Amino acid sequence: MPTIRELAEEHWQGKGDLVHTHHPVQPIATDTSRAASEEIAENLLTLKSIASVNAIDTGDGLVMLDTGGKFDRQTVFETVRHWRPDDPLAAAIYSHHHIDHVFGTALFEDEAKEKGWAAPTVYAHEDVPDHFHRYEHTLGWNTAINRRQFALDIPGWSWPDGYRFPDVTYSKHLTFNRGGYTFELHHALGETDDATWTHVPELGVVHPGDLFIWAVPNAGNPQKVQRYLSDWGKALREMAALRPEILLSGHGLPIFGADRIVQALTDTAELLETIEDQTLALMNQGKNLDTCLHEVAIPERLQTQPYLRPVYDHPQFLVRNVWRRYGGWYDGEPDNLLPAPRDEQAAAWVELAGGVEPVMARAKEMLDAGNKAMACHLIEYAALAEPDNQDMWALRAEIYASRSADQESSMARNIMGHAARSSAEQRRDLAGDY
Repeated sequence: MPTIRELAEEHWQGKGDLVHTHHPVQPIATDTSRAASEEIAENLLTLKSIASVNAIDTGDGLVMLDTGGKFDRQTVFETVRHWRPDDPLAAAIYSHHHIDHVFGTALFEDEAKEKGWAAPTVYAHEDVPDHFHRYEHTLGWNTAINRRQFALDIPGWSWPDGYRFPDVTYSKHLTFNRGGYTFELHHALGETDDATWTHVPELGVVHPGDLFIWAVPNAGNPQKVQRYLSDWGKALREMAALRPEILLSGHGLPIFGADRIVQALTDTAELLETIEDQTLALMNQGKNLDTCLHEVAIPERLQTQPYLRPVYDHPQFLVRNVWRRYGGWYDGEPDNLLPAPRDEQAAAWVELAGGVEPVMARAKEMLDAGNKAMACHLIEYAALAEPDNQDMWALRAEIYASRSADQESSMARNIMGHAARSSAEQRRDLAGDY
């Protein structure tokens, strides 16, 4: 099994399977553990689970940069304890509020009670607690949307609660020292409005959290709250100006060497900036959302970079988030301003087509011709107009399974795959009541 450094080099050379085997948002297995871990520099441990988890031995206790989720905290605890059996966890820094980053201190806190050690101090941006409260109010919604996004077909699975709130929060900047190291915390707007990126100058380390994830940034996620493209790009350029020697990606593997890190951060910033600039230019001409979705383009130079493949989010989703931030929810189509119920629209169009059978036949023709986007539109009208038609559900499953298989973006792939699985149960969606 290659080391983390060796895998990181393969990925930089474009040889990693970031679509499946080494997708940034899934663990990388080793021969001895459920997730790859390694001391990648003196006193610096990295573990690649769904998110990356990092620990620094300061000489006066450990400091963790993100802590993992409920689902992997036993692995995190055991990995850190294998590396440093007797050093208390002194502090942890949350890069943001997402659940794959904020649940890992619990076992260390239990250990501290047992051994009479001081409990660890958790640092985070001041908006993190509000997001934990938001999650508490939307447990059902987050259960549904994440079932689709991550293809979670686990009986009884639900969005977790019981959050570990931070002890120390800050607004713009915060610096603390532990042992021989300085931890410089910086706030940014990016995937979230509570993002923290951390600089440890003595190690030449920057931890961006999910501001860098070895993929097109998660700046458009179709089911999640607002993201901030240009502000995100600014933060990436601030990190690049430090010329760190190690970048601890929020998802995916580290990057080593200042020149490579500067290139990765500034290219990612450029991608975010060009999507926002192009979208705003079209909006300033009075164009509608449909025009923006189909005319904004990523420069080819950026498309070919291995750390900017659309393996998680999709560029069109990013355009939608720019539109939502600056233009609201109205897409510029007047019939969508106060629409009739969609099932009524479907019934009218299907009637005009002469019934469901011609619509299904045309959808199959579109599928066979490779126009799968139009096949999806047509089959949805058929599903709404005649939900008791078993042949329609079979065709819907075929269409969405085929389109899902084409998607490089795991979000698009999983949501469309969810639609295919739902069709097998003669429902349009398994996570929602429709």
